[in-house]
Amino acid sequence: MNGKGFATVIHFIKKEFQQLKRDPKMFAIVLAAPVLQTIILGYAATFDVNNVDFYLLDRDRSSSSRKYVEKIVNSGYFTMKGAGENYDEVENAIMNGNAAMGLIIPRDFEKDIENNTGAKVQVLLDGSDGNKGSIAFGYVQAITADYAKNILLEKIERNGIVAPLKSVNAETRIWYNPELKTRVFMVPGITALLLMIITTLLTSLAIVKEKEFGTLEQLIVTPIKPWQMILGKILPFTILGFMMILLVNSVMVFWFGIPIRGSALFFLFASLLFILSTLGIGLFISTISKTQQQAMMVTVFGVMMPMIYLSGFVFPIENMPKIIQYITYIIPLKYFITIIRGVILKGIGIAELWRETLILASMGISILFLASKRFHKRLE
Repeated sequence: MNGKGFATVIHFIKKEFQQLKRDPKMFAIVLAAPVLQTIILGYAATFDVNNVDFYLLDRDRSSSSRKYVEKIVNSGYFTMKGAGENYDEVENAIMNGNAAMGLIIPRDFEKDIENNTGAKVQVLLDGSDGNKGSIAFGYVQAITADYAKNILLEKIERNGIVAPLKSVNAETRIWYNPELKTRVFMVPGITALLLMIITTLLTSLAIVKEKEFGTLEQLIVTPIKPWQMILGKILPFTILGFMMILLVNSVMVFWFGIPIRGSALFFLFASLLFILSTLGIGLFISTISKTQQQAMMVTVFGVMMPMIYLSGFVFPIENMPKIIQYITYIIPLKYFITIIRGVILKGIGIAELWRETLILASMGISILFLASKRFHKRLE
């Protein structure tokens, strides 16, 4: 690139930023919106279940049943919304959405415990929310097991048995996210998601806007070379992308307290590789769209939503059907999310993530090159 060509590219970059400056609303959307979205999604995008409303039917009304219900309530995971007199009241509470769980304690609950015949309780769960239902079931199982263990220990002490009970105990150590907070897992993925949205959408809309206003045709008849125009168009969005990364990561570190455990330089390098893919996709969309509305629809429904669903951002890829898993291999966001979660949460680097980095680099360069060639032909 000679000095004159470089100056032309710089002129394009200045022009793009001047357009943003003349449109304060767009500038706010580009930089302020990702920060707000990170904060909102950081709290909203969670699968943690901290409170389950339940309806009680205690047919035994004994000291043992009261202790069992108190143990469930005191766990901090359950809130009793009411107590019924019959089965239909519990069923209606779940059906009407007033409770997510019904707890039914049968008659002779305490008697069965004392006679050592095995006491049972019935748990009704609202399966319309499978995630919440399965987590609530796990909570009930753990609380019930602990309650049964305490009963057994009381019987041993009451009967004067001194021999220790021996069993298998698992000592669990949770790495990278000791509190198992969904937020810690989701926020790094939100960073990747917002970067994809900003760079892809802005690139496709900015070039189509030039078509609508007729300025693209004016540029074509000038002696500006196509590669200068392409660089001048995509470099500003690359800069905006990095600015957004710095802002969003600042929110992640200082607001949510999620540190970047790995190399920040490797994180930025991987971000650049991912930006190559998103810019290439945005550039390609601009060549097949005639209006900004059309470009936005193609970007949102043709690119963003499939990437969100198939990247592992929310849904585990290993749980998908095999045919869908094969499709995920062509999703750049999948590899970028794997990289940033590895860097941020585990502190690993290119030595462990070289395969994902190589694939992301190959995809980014290929997509941008092919999109640039198509854009070059459209200009000609």
